Amino acid sequence: MFYLWISLLLGLVAGLANLFGGAIVSARPWSRSFLAYFIALGSGFMLAMVLTDMIPESFHLAPASAPALIVLGYFIVHFFEHSIPGHFHFGEETHADKVLNTSVAYTALGGLLIHTFFGGVALASGFLISSWLGWIIFTALILHNIPEGFTISSIMVTAGKSRGAALGAAGALGVSRIAGILAMALAPRWVNYGLALSAGVTLYVAASDLIPEVNKMGGARITIAVGIGVALVLILRFIFVA
Repeated sequence: MFYLWISLLLGLVAGLANLFGGAIVSARPWSRSFLAYFIALGSGFMLAMVLTDMIPESFHLAPASAPALIVLGYFIVHFFEHSIPGHFHFGEETHADKVLNTSVAYTALGGLLIHTFFGGVALASGFLISSWLGWIIFTALILHNIPEGFTISSIMVTAGKSRGAALGAAGALGVSRIAGILAMALAPRWVNYGLALSAGVTLYVAASDLIPEVNKMGGARITIAVGIGVALVLILRFIFVA
């Protein structure tokens, strides 16, 4: 059961990163621009991780079902983030003219809770398969979680909620991730399916949420930050896997 304890411990650390991102918003009104490099670095890291590790491992473990499960995971997040909230995009939450309705804010929170739940599934699945995969997934979570906490807290504040409620929403993301870890602990035999589903979820977050936001920022430095994120995965693979 070592995989469970390490997953829970790292899930708690990832939840603290969510809270830190939420605290940034709760402390005072902030510009989102200083998080640009976190988003760029995290997007490159997550994209490289899912393409070089999670998807290939999913095909290895479940060659027949992996393609359908990856697509399903991708569209689960698409549905909750876009179809229900009304074209919610990562990054738009800081503009007051984008999110004003409280119901929209809570639906956006629901979409992010689905995402973080599968983040927990991915983390536990990774450690069930190998220490390398578990640690590389954890690194991706950390790089993504500060902007993620900032995101949901910004949504809540823009919708007129208190800064305490905004911080609570960021904390809820951490709780959802722990729930995903515990779900895998209850059904470790389903690790093949859990990894494939979470690979689709991760692919969506990296390619459809983060990379488009990076493209909006523009500039050579942002592009270099994405490249550094990709290079980190490749370097770590060369050191620990090759």
